[in-house]
Amino acid sequence: MNNFIMKAIKLLLLTVIFASVTFSCSKESLDTPIQGLNPSEYYQELNISYGSDDGQKFDLYLPKNRSTSTKVMILVHGGGWSGGDKVDMIGFKDIIRQDLSDVAIVNINYRLANDSRSPYPMQIDDITSVINHLKEHRDYYVISGDYGFFGVSAGAHLALLWSYAFDTGDDVNMVCSIVGPTNFTDPAYLNSTDPNIRALMDLYGVAASTEFLEEVSPYHRVTAAAPPTILFYGGQDPLIPTTQGTAMRERLQQLGVTHEFTLYENAGHGWLGLELLDTWSKLKIFTQTHL
Repeated sequence: MNNFIMKAIKLLLLTVIFASVTFSCSKESLDTPIQGLNPSEYYQELNISYGSDDGQKFDLYLPKNRSTSTKVMILVHGGGWSGGDKVDMIGFKDIIRQDLSDVAIVNINYRLANDSRSPYPMQIDDITSVINHLKEHRDYYVISGDYGFFGVSAGAHLALLWSYAFDTGDDVNMVCSIVGPTNFTDPAYLNSTDPNIRALMDLYGVAASTEFLEEVSPYHRVTAAAPPTILFYGGQDPLIPTTQGTAMRERLQQLGVTHEFTLYENAGHGWLGLELLDTWSKLKIFTQTHL
């Protein structure tokens, strides 16, 4: 099969993947062996509970021939902090398993925000609980304590915020944001009259203080100790102003944090085709280098 056909097949696969995430194969859970898992065999388990709430579940995919050096990629779905599901990330899970076959994958759900419960710190606490679970079961799963984050939209915001401000064990080796909000004090947010943007902002509190908005903004929480970061944004995104990406890039530059940044000038809140192929090509190399 020549290179052109191989590229066409991968492009088709990636297009299907991102379409499912932007416009939002499940197997039954395998019985957990009483003894430790066999690291020479592939293992998956779905809907592992890490808390008492129905939303506190994750899916686990462990590669065969793994060891205590096997790195872990954590997928965080989008949905405006109040919607979405880990099923939205299944396509990304599949392409990671295909192209980065030695990486363990954790695809998480988290408690969704509503009128009675704010996304912060609830969803950050959920990510902490997932990390604690993985650490506690590290020997059983036969994985390392080195993690990467791959988030989309609201999930990208959570991935960045946790990696920058809550990784007290310095366990995150890299983080990827695809169209993730980074700075809620950005005038493009604060001064917006768009009802969709206002609704997202109001989840973090109507007339929230500047101090609180800075607390929940990766832009304001990042330090020079932040893990390598790769960012992707669309120049025509109706929900994420371009400045969310460009200002984050400049802040990372100022701090000397290893990073990559890509802006697709004509893309919106997600993209397909050659731009998507470019995204995965860059993310794959970044992951191989830093995770």
